[in-house]
Amino acid sequence: MAQIATELVSAAEELLGARIPVRIQAWDGSVAGPSGAPTVVLRHRRALRRLLWAPGELGLARAYVSGDLDLAPDTDLYEVLSAIGRFAERPDAHRPGLADALHTKGRTALRTALRAGVLGPQPAPPAEEVRPPKGRLHSRQRDRAAISHHYDVGNDFYGLVLGPSMVYSCAYWEPGAKSLEAAQEAKLDLICRKLGLRPGLRLLDVGCGWGSLLLHAARHYGVTAVGVSISAEQVDLARRRVAEAGLEGRVEVRLQDYREIPDGPFDAISSVGMAEHVGAEQYLAYAGGLYGLLAPGGRLLNHQIARRPSRPGEPYELSPFINRYVFPDGELSPVGSTVSLLEEAGFEVRDVESLREHYALTLREWVANLEAHWPEAVAQVGRGRARVWRLYMAASAVAFEENRIGINQVLAVRTPESGASGLPATREQWLGTGHRAHDQAGPAAAADTDLGDRRSVR
Repeated sequence: MAQIATELVSAAEELLGARIPVRIQAWDGSVAGPSGAPTVVLRHRRALRRLLWAPGELGLARAYVSGDLDLAPDTDLYEVLSAIGRFAERPDAHRPGLADALHTKGRTALRTALRAGVLGPQPAPPAEEVRPPKGRLHSRQRDRAAISHHYDVGNDFYGLVLGPSMVYSCAYWEPGAKSLEAAQEAKLDLICRKLGLRPGLRLLDVGCGWGSLLLHAARHYGVTAVGVSISAEQVDLARRRVAEAGLEGRVEVRLQDYREIPDGPFDAISSVGMAEHVGAEQYLAYAGGLYGLLAPGGRLLNHQIARRPSRPGEPYELSPFINRYVFPDGELSPVGSTVSLLEEAGFEVRDVESLREHYALTLREWVANLEAHWPEAVAQVGRGRARVWRLYMAASAVAFEENRIGINQVLAVRTPESGASGLPATREQWLGTGHRAHDQAGPAAAADTDLGDRRSVR
C-alpha cells in the first residue's frame, strides 16, 4: 500500500464534508492533501487509532505527545495549530457521529481504516496523561495534587523555559523592549505601580511562584512581603532566592494554601496567574477571602486568563488536553464574570487592562527557549513531557493571537466607608510612576505623582 495518505485524506474529507487543512504524510512515505498546506506526519498507524478512540483534541494530543504524530521538518507548529483551530471552529463544522458511521461515507471510511490496519484495541495513553483526579473538586488535597502535577516537574526545567526572570506569567512588552527579561521586569514594575507600593507597606502575593514579584517589590519599593504557594518545589527555590538576595528579614515565602492565611491585613495583594486554579464555584469565596485580608483602602491586582463567553445555553467544557496534561481542574471565566464576582465580594473595580497580545509574544519566547534547550529539557523531564509543554505553549500563543482566550489585569480596591479610594484622579497619574525605594533609573523613574496617602497597616 504505497498510497495510504491519498486514501486516508479522501475518506476523511468525505466524512467531514470539507477539505482538511493540512497535508498528510503516512507511515509508508506517501503524501496527500492541499498543496501548500503544512504537513503532518503519521509515523505509525497508531496515531489514527488514537484519533478513532478519542476524536478531536484529546486524540490529537495523545498522538503528538507519544510521538506517533509529528511535523515535517519544514513545517511550522504555529501554522498547523492555527489551521486546525480555524477548521474545527468554522461555523459549518461537521462532527461525525454514529449516524455517519452507518452512512455510505462512514462505511467508506471504515473500509479505508481496515485496509490501512488502523482498527484495533485502544492504545494506552502516554504516561504524561493524568488520570481523572479523585476527591471533591477544588478541595485542598485535590488542588495540591493538581498544582504538583504542573509545577513540581523540576525548577531547572522551568529555568530553561522561562529564562533568568523565573516569571511564569504574561510579560509586558513596552515599545523597544529588547528581551523577555526586560519585558518581565516591566510587568513586575507595572503591578507594583498599580498597587501603589512604597516603603513600609505590606504585600501579599497569592500563588507567588518562584518569588520574582516578591523580590522586585522588596528591592525596588521597600515593602515587606509574604508569598504563598502550594508547590513545594516553587517554595524551595523562592526561599533560596530570597536568602541569596539578603531579604530574609523582609520577605517570607510559605508553603500554604490561600485559604489558610491567618495574618491579615495587608496593604496590597497580588494574584498573578493564580485565579485560574480556583474554580468557578469557589471564586466568590476566593474573592471574599482576599477582601477580608486587605486593609481598608488596600488594593488587589488580579492578573487572570479569560475565555470568551459561551453561547446562550452552551455549557462550558474544560479543554481535555489542558485538563489531562497541563492544568488539571483549571477553569477559565469570561472577564465580565470575574469583575462581577470581585464586586459581589465587596471590591470596587477601578481598572481592567487587556494584555492579550503581550501573552502571545511571551509564549512564543518560552517556546523558543524550550526549543533552543531541547536536549537538556528532554534529559530533565523526558521527551513526552517536553512535547506536552511545547504543544500547550504554542497552542496557547495561537489562541491569544486569534482572540480565543485573553488575559486581563483587574485593579480593585477595598474602598473604606468614607468612599475615598486612595487613587488619584486620572489613570495616567497612578500609572506614571511608583514610589521606588532604589534604582531610580529603572522602569519607574519619572516625576513623582500622588499614588494615595493611606497609611501602612504596620
